[in-house]
Amino acid sequence: MDSLSDIIERFINFTAWEMTKPKAYGPFHLIFTFVGLAVLIFLAWKLRNIGERGNKILLISVSVFLMVTELYKQLFYYYHMEDHKYNFGIFPFQLCSVPMYLCLIAALIKPGKMQNGMYGFMTTFNLLGGIMAFIEPSGIVHEHLTLTIHAFLWHLSLIFIGAYLLMSGRYAKTIKNYLGAVATFVSLCALAFIINVSLWKVSGGDINMFFVGPRNSSLIVFKQISEMFGWYVSTLLYIPTVCLGAYLIFLPAHLRYKKKQKSL
Repeated sequence: MDSLSDIIERFINFTAWEMTKPKAYGPFHLIFTFVGLAVLIFLAWKLRNIGERGNKILLISVSVFLMVTELYKQLFYYYHMEDHKYNFGIFPFQLCSVPMYLCLIAALIKPGKMQNGMYGFMTTFNLLGGIMAFIEPSGIVHEHLTLTIHAFLWHLSLIFIGAYLLMSGRYAKTIKNYLGAVATFVSLCALAFIINVSLWKVSGGDINMFFVGPRNSSLIVFKQISEMFGWYVSTLLYIPTVCLGAYLIFLPAHLRYKKKQKSL
């Protein structure tokens, strides 16, 4: 009788359909992006008025979807890509990974500063991450169909949850809310750094969650900075740069909220 591991490996190998890596702004990229965005933004609009119970169910559902698909990705790399070795480079704690946890936590905790900080984070930092993935798609296109679909659906999910929270009024409305999102981001960066240091030896230096070091950044521009001046200089520039990008995402909704408050 085959073991569970054998069954999983056969399933993974069966679904390891190879493809030519889609080109940036080619047909696959553009069609998947615009059709996916249209469907999910329409869905976010339709769901904007659900009550708190429905909100919790939605957040938990998104979290479970992300967890299941992330498990598939981890198993795919372990069995098919890495020959039964774990790839610490895909440890699930990057900027675009954390909604998998935050959606669940935000749904289960009581309303307050922590929940608001998570909502604010997902409507700024994670929305920024989802958008940037489609603007610069090198990180979401692969030579396997299922991995590529996983990456596209994952980042579309980030945009969906950000759009839904915005449309439902659960977003960073004030500067104080934005600073709460920044505090969430900085806290996650600190936790990511602890993970990087803790797993540095066992990973052979192949781990860099949130790109905060001690391994040099692999991100465009910051890679060159870290190679020239060190990972710590790159990190000190990277964190405020991401915060600035999140602020630009926050600003339109903030200005709209202020205008709405003045009209009351």
